This record gives sequence, structure tokens and C-alpha cells, in this order.
Amino acid sequence: MDDGFFTAVGKAFDQIINDSDIRVIIIRSEGKLFTAGLDLKSAGGLFASDDTKDKATQSLEFYHLIKRWQKCFSKIQECPKPVIAAIHNKCIGGGVDLISWCDIRLCTADAEFAIKETKLAMVADLGTMQRIGRITSQGFAREMAFTGEPVSADRALQFGLVNQIYPTVDALVEGARKLALQIAENSPLAVQGSKIVLNHADEHSQVDGLEYISLWNAAFLQSGDLGEAVVSWMEKRKPTFRSKL
Repeated sequence: MDDGFFTAVGKAFDQIINDSDIRVIIIRSEGKLFTAGLDLKSAGGLFASDDTKDKATQSLEFYHLIKRWQKCFSKIQECPKPVIAAIHNKCIGGGVDLISWCDIRLCTADAEFAIKETKLAMVADLGTMQRIGRITSQGFAREMAFTGEPVSADRALQFGLVNQIYPTVDALVEGARKLALQIAENSPLAVQGSKIVLNHADEHSQVDGLEYISLWNAAFLQSGDLGEAVVSWMEKRKPTFRSKL
């Protein structure tokens, strides 16, 4: 992961959000591993002192860089379409940041997850600390953060970091695509509405969440997709949803 990678992720999701033909996204790697995290060689200059600038200026520039990278990853959550992470082999550092923004995580049996920043005398700053405790138990999240040690696929499944384990990369890809197709068969209005409402619930009280879903359904329930769902059920056939979002 380097600066170009973060920029590419942000641009990709800008396009995905506005493409009504896309209903579900799968993030995966075609390399030997999912990701080793930040490219420390290319990022080395970010941590070096610049004698031509005062410390405050350097700190402010680094702050803005972190915020820009955060914004690129946060677009995964802001995208109303479900995002599935398909992880094989190692998922380290920034990789854990990346998958923590995704809605669903699947992995191979050989997958390992590590908040490696701790081993490098850093604190993960692209979403892991804010999100992993909501995905897993607090104790498990803190163990990962405090130790920086790798976590096996079995432990990741045990504590809810991943939904399912597959024996091979091919099986993982097949499983991710099958899940994506199951989601894509549903009404885009219902699926994307569900993600938006769930995201709102993460940040608000139960009372606020109930008010939000009441307003949501009052605005969007009377859709063509609802009519198609009822008619197809009565006719005992698969529905054909036509909403474009």
C-alpha cells in the first residue's frame, strides 16, 4: 500500500457509488497474500525529518496525509452497496484497516490477521481502532492491538472478524461470488437501504435508529420493487427488481 493505492481506492469507490449496474463489491487480491500493509520503503520519506520545514509544518502535513488516506477508506462504508472482503494468506497492518471498513469478511484457512503497527511503534490510524471493537469482542480487539501478533483464521472466525473460512483461494473466490449473487438478487432499494440504516444505527441510539427507520420506510416503502415482490410471490416465481441505484 502506497499513496497511489489509497488514491485508487477512493477513485474506484467514487465510480462504484455512481454506477447503478453495480449491486455488490468484492475486494480481493490476486497476489500471494492479501496485503502486507503499508509499503514502508515508499513511505519512508513520510517519517523522515525535513530540515527545511519547522516541526509544526511537518506535523500538519502528515496530519492532512492521514486524513486523506482515511477518507479514501471511509468511502467503503459510505458506499451504500455491500462490500465483501475476500482475504487469503496474510492481512497485515493497513489490510486490517481496509477490511474493517467492509461489510462482510471471508477468508481462506491459511489467513492471518495482525495489527502490525504496534510492532513498529505506531498506532493504527486508518480505521482499525475505531471499528474492530464493533466487529469483534472488545477483549479480542485489544489483544490484537496491544500485542501486534498474528491471529489465525480459526480465531478470527471464533471472534466474528470473518463470517466464513474456505479451504483454498479458488473456494474463497467462488464463495464470495455466490454470496454476492445472493445479495444482488434482492431489491437494490432494500439492500442499500439496509446498509444505510445499519450504518446509522452504529452511530446513534436505539431511539434515534427507530425514528430513522420509520422515516426511511415512510419515504421508500411504496416502491415498484415491493409490488414486484408481492406479485412474484403470488405467482410463485423469482422476482425481477428494476430499481436502479
